[in-house]
Amino acid sequence: MFNFRCVLHNSVRTVCRQLAASLNGNGTSLVGGGRMPLQRSLQSSAVRLQEEEASEEKSKSFTYFPPLPGQDSPLRWNGMKFEELPILHIKATFNNTHIMLTDCAGQYIERTSCGREGFKNIKKSTPIAAQTAGISIATKATEKGVKFVRVVVKGLGQGRLSAIKGLAMGGLEVVSITDNTPLPHNGCRPRKARRL
Repeated sequence: MFNFRCVLHNSVRTVCRQLAASLNGNGTSLVGGGRMPLQRSLQSSAVRLQEEEASEEKSKSFTYFPPLPGQDSPLRWNGMKFEELPILHIKATFNNTHIMLTDCAGQYIERTSCGREGFKNIKKSTPIAAQTAGISIATKATEKGVKFVRVVVKGLGQGRLSAIKGLAMGGLEVVSITDNTPLPHNGCRPRKARRL
């Protein structure tokens, strides 16, 4: 074991000496007259550590995710914090899609639904009706000065994604999308099956 350590130590020492002898102060290679010089500069470990710390600080300051409630963030949308943005509630049922715009405290600003946009009966549950309602609420919101919104979606209807697409088509910037669909933890007993 001792003999192996001595051989390893000697070989590492000779390689380091050869490397140091082949490099001048600028970091270019002096090996051979016809060969191209080595264009990489030597870096000490201290310089490398400083660069890694600087890149970590930059990566810590930026994140793709919105901040948690109560957490301070340097991100601003139209001069407002994330908690101060208006909330757009989308309730997608199997028969209709309701969209309501509130401020950050939950106070009503504007609302619409597929039925209010002129769709009747089975047409209210289609994705096109939800998209039309989304475009309508977006134009009403921009008239009132709203540009950025948080979206809260509830329900399993067909108009979930189409309503959000309509918001983007109408000119609103969606900052975050939250799914708030209620899920029972085996709470109420379901109805008996239909006999056909």
